[in-house]
Parts: sequence; C-alpha cells; structure tokens
Amino acid sequence: MYVANSDRYNKMKFAFSGKSGLQIPKVSLGLWHNFGSVDVYDNMRDMCFTAFDNGITHFDIANNYGPVPGSAETNFGRILKNDLSAYRDQLIISTKAGYDMWEGPYGSGGSRKYLISSLDASLKRLGLDYVDIFYHHRMTPETPLEESMLALSQIVKSGKALYIGISNYDGENMKKASDILNELNVPFIINQNRYNIFDRRVESNGLLKAAESEGKGVICFSPLDQGRLTDRYLDGIPAGSRASKNHFLKTSQITPELIAKVKGLRDIAANRGQSLAQMALSWVLKDTAVTSVLIGASSSEQILDDLKCVDNTEFSAEELKMIDDIVL
Repeated sequence: MYVANSDRYNKMKFAFSGKSGLQIPKVSLGLWHNFGSVDVYDNMRDMCFTAFDNGITHFDIANNYGPVPGSAETNFGRILKNDLSAYRDQLIISTKAGYDMWEGPYGSGGSRKYLISSLDASLKRLGLDYVDIFYHHRMTPETPLEESMLALSQIVKSGKALYIGISNYDGENMKKASDILNELNVPFIINQNRYNIFDRRVESNGLLKAAESEGKGVICFSPLDQGRLTDRYLDGIPAGSRASKNHFLKTSQITPELIAKVKGLRDIAANRGQSLAQMALSWVLKDTAVTSVLIGASSSEQILDDLKCVDNTEFSAEELKMIDDIVL
C-alpha cells in the first residue's frame, strides 16, 4: 500500500489563491495528457505518487480529458480509490465542464443543464462526493452569463464543490462573472488560463490585472507551450511527442524561427543555472498575480525536474529584457 513521503510539505512552496483562505502548491499537476484510455496505468500511478511525495497536493482534470473523453477522470478515480483515499483531505482535486463532452445540444457550453449534469457524471467517474474546485471551462457567449453563474452557485450550495473557478475568460468577462458570484456569495477564488513566455494573452486581455484587482488567484496551463519551451524539438520531432501526434501541437509549428528563439532562451536559462523548462516555469511564477503553474508530464522524472523551478523565480530586469528581445 502506498505511504506518502513524510517530508513532502517541506519540499513545496504554497500560496493563497487570491484573497481566499485556500493555499495551493506553486506547482500543480495537470492530467490533460497521459492519463487517458490509451496510456499506461502504472505510469499514471507513479506520477501521482511522485507528485504527492514532493508536495504537489493539487491535481487538475476536466470532464473531457482522455482520450476517450472521461477516461482521465476514471483512471484518476481508480488511483484515488486504491492508493490515495487515506489522503483525500490533503488533496485539492479540480475538474471542469465547458467543452464538448457528449452529443447533442446539452453536451457542451455553459447551460445550467450541462454544467450540473456534467459534474454529476464527473463525480461518479472520480468516485467522489465533491471536488475542491469546479471550473466553467470557457466563456460561452451563446449562454447568458447569469445562467452559468447561477448553476455554479447551486453546485457549491449542493456541496458538490467547495470552490468555484473559471477558465479561459478574459479580464472584462472575468469581472462580470466575479460581480455576479460575489452577489450570490459564491466562493469564486481562481482563474485558469494559458500563459507562457510565447503566449502572453492574459497580459493584453486584462485577465492578470482583473484577477489581482478582484482578489482572485490565477493558475496557468501550458507553461511550456506544449513542449516548445523545452529542449524536446531542438533536433527534430521525436516519435511519441505531442508534435508527432499533430493534435494540439502541429509539426508545422516547429519552425526554424522557433528553434532559433528556443536556443536563445536556453542560453539565458543556462546562465541562471536552469534548464529551459525550469526557467519557463519560473518565468510564469515570477508574477505576483500567479498562484500556481500547472505542469503536464509523461514521467516521474519530468515532474522531479520541473519542480526545481520553485527554487529560482526571481529575474533581473536585464534577464527579462533579454527574454523579451528574443520572443517579442
């Protein structure tokens, strides 16, 4: 039977999510990739154990993660039941609904029917009575914002989620959602958005500023830009890599111009005593508005390497300028 490392909380730094009372590890583990029906179960278990043994208490998932959709929740639910059940009160487990999950008009979006029924199905797959954080996964202009927020309110009041988050919102709509949820006394505490050295939309669309002014946390996904902010593609496209699968990351995105930028960033990282991946994670964490960085991994070794980012999140003005000169 798995027994967690007794020193795990000394290995991680934690931060409050905005002005809430919930602390989240500076590094969280995402289950977007490598936890589906086509992946190796024993490797999933090992990665979860490695993460928790090193203070990663937050595991992030969504209803449609797989493939097939729902299988990541099923696999993680199996790990929870068989190995991590004794530690449930020490875990932050989050899931989401918003993107396509099943056929028909009720299997996507932000309607009350979809959000509530999706979470009910997620809880069954996870084998849980509640999740710690439930996210509306994306802005859905075709649904009144008030309807989506009222559904989130009911979810909390029913005890099926302790906190609420929103994902992929811009600053303007995040403020509108915050106003509604504050009026409903719903514990909305966190935003999940894509953010990395190459993709800085949360700076230009006002999300970072809005989150800070509203006292909400921010957790950032794709901090390594699907592996482009690593050494992975410097010598071609390896078999089994995300780019080789041509799904979310396309081979066409691995250009000579990109490789030149990556090599320049790698040199800056080396001068900091970091790998490129570690520096890219540290760069996201440098911002005081950011609560946590969400990593994906294919092995325990990758998790251990990424975790070193928390040791050096300070950047000089010169380093930041050098990075910007390469990227912008």
